[in-house]
Amino acid sequence: MNFDPRLTLQRDGVADARLEGVLKAARYVAARAAQVTAPATALRAAPEARAEQLDQLLFGEVFERLESVGNFVFGQASRDGYVGWIDAAALSDEVVAPTHWVSALRAYAFDDASIKAPARGPLSLNALVAIEEETETLARDPRVGWIAKTHLSPIGTTLDDPASVALAHLGTPYLWGGRESTGLDCSGLIQQSLFACGLACPRDSDQQEALGAPAPADALARGDLVFWKGHVAMMIDPERMVHANAFHMAVAVETLAGARARIADRGGGEPVAFRRP
Repeated sequence: MNFDPRLTLQRDGVADARLEGVLKAARYVAARAAQVTAPATALRAAPEARAEQLDQLLFGEVFERLESVGNFVFGQASRDGYVGWIDAAALSDEVVAPTHWVSALRAYAFDDASIKAPARGPLSLNALVAIEEETETLARDPRVGWIAKTHLSPIGTTLDDPASVALAHLGTPYLWGGRESTGLDCSGLIQQSLFACGLACPRDSDQQEALGAPAPADALARGDLVFWKGHVAMMIDPERMVHANAFHMAVAVETLAGARARIADRGGGEPVAFRRP
């Protein structure tokens, strides 16, 4: 059996105890749940601050930690299964069940129950918070502060149009491995848009090609996904698409026909798949 290394909690002969009998390893360790308490934190390819960012975890997301090296912890993101290294300072061993999620593109948290108080953040769309106290307009997660209630939604509620979520990110800078509202990559934009609408979504574009069902290339609809090798975009109508891309270095809207011509001209080939999540 082949295991995708991006999604398998093991390294250098050490594997998650749940893989014993499934994956050969020199030793097995029981992973321990931790929770992200930074607004966002990088999931890196190596235990170094300058290592490649593979993904990001957002405030309140759970990280299954396997082992530590220096100031970094190796483990697996519970939300999408991606494995890598996180700065230990961004994690808490106490895991608190969320009551709400950030349903605005971004939200600040204030030290006191006043919008004039010092602010932390911003927290990004899909961050998870545990509210313990409320005023008429603000709600408090004691780990981060007071957040405008208009920026939050209860766990179990979702948005209903992934394309609208993607469009809310227009102009956001392109960031390799990014998922936060201030910077993301192509698959990060798709993942965040689907997460906000209650739809599961893996992290990388090749993994996302398995989502949903095939879409007709000659009759694409709002929300359909278009894949190139190593890239993904979302249709906003039958002719136009939105995507985070390194050509504009931002989230941008362009026609599918225009993008196809430009990408092919730059050696990226033609689309490899059309999917309807």
